[in-house]
Amino acid sequence: MSSNPTKEIRLHEGELNVMELLWSNKVLAAKDISKIIKEYIGWEKNTTYTVIKRLIDKGAIQREDPGFLCSAKVSKKEIQEIETKALLKKMFNGSLITFINEYLSNQSLTTEEIIELQRMLNYRK
Repeated sequence: MSSNPTKEIRLHEGELNVMELLWSNKVLAAKDISKIIKEYIGWEKNTTYTVIKRLIDKGAIQREDPGFLCSAKVSKKEIQEIETKALLKKMFNGSLITFINEYLSNQSLTTEEIIELQRMLNYRK
């Protein structure tokens, strides 16, 4: 997995379904991805293959022959970071503090959660 992707890879929900399979299984043949996706989501084979091709074009997965073996080229952590930054930028003007304030103002936190948040903040000092 690359630790510093050359371009920001954005994935939509359908693409994330395929990526979750690869992150869990490391390597899967495209036909196996298609079978699993059909069983759990109901997509036809051509739809899954189209998504796989799109992911290859984006640089998120690589495919090796023989057997059209697919594996992730980016880690789940990398995608989470990209998507989190995009969400913060889009919804909270890029401000982590604004997000945290808005999120926590609508939550009931347990004492344990508050202690854990304090511990995390103290650790970051």
